[in-house]
Amino acid sequence: MKTKQILSMLLFMVFVFFQKVEAQIINYNTWSTFLEKHVNSFGEVNYQAIQTDQDLLEASLKSFSKTKPDSSWSKDETLAYWINAYNAFTIKLIIDNYPIKSIKDIKNPWDQRFIPIGKQSMSLNEIEHEILRKMNEPRIHFAIVCASKSCPKLLNEAYLPSKLDLQLTVATEDFLSDESKNNISKDQITISKIFKWFSEDFTQNGSLIEFLNKYTSVQISKKAKKKFMNYNWELNE
Repeated sequence: MKTKQILSMLLFMVFVFFQKVEAQIINYNTWSTFLEKHVNSFGEVNYQAIQTDQDLLEASLKSFSKTKPDSSWSKDETLAYWINAYNAFTIKLIIDNYPIKSIKDIKNPWDQRFIPIGKQSMSLNEIEHEILRKMNEPRIHFAIVCASKSCPKLLNEAYLPSKLDLQLTVATEDFLSDESKNNISKDQITISKIFKWFSEDFTQNGSLIEFLNKYTSVQISKKAKKKFMNYNWELNE
């Protein structure tokens, strides 16, 4: 094969590679701008304002819809995409039904197949249970938000692959230190029902206490008594 032909083939391969990379990258700037504008530092969402200012949200949703992770994406790229998409479409669900007092006022909120991803229509439950929970990262439960006061707070910036581990750690520590959602001492813990509903996710690599001790300032005794808090489903606004 002539040198010119080899160079042409190499250039074509490079072109195909970068086309593939470009296709998989999703820019979260618009989503971050939306969150900074409509979500405060306590994770409270200004749904009323969003109703009359939906451009950033709609642009973000379109971006998620036309881009779907594939096998070439890294784990952090895939996790960040699905966490952000879950939160964005949850807000969309609330806005489409607003005003409401709770996400539970909506019929089958987590089973509605209203999320267009590529050529597929998905539900929030599919994203959570069929994708995110199967990725062996229990901290996703402190990043995806069900629009309720007892949920972890919605981060007012996008989750990014480049700093995802730090963001998930901070989200977990923040949730556990919030005494309205978890009350933790050495000998007794009163914790969110998230730890009950998804217990298997937190005990894959040890006990629940061992998981909690990674992210709390108090070292909980293995013999600590455990209770669960009531869950407040009022809207996180």
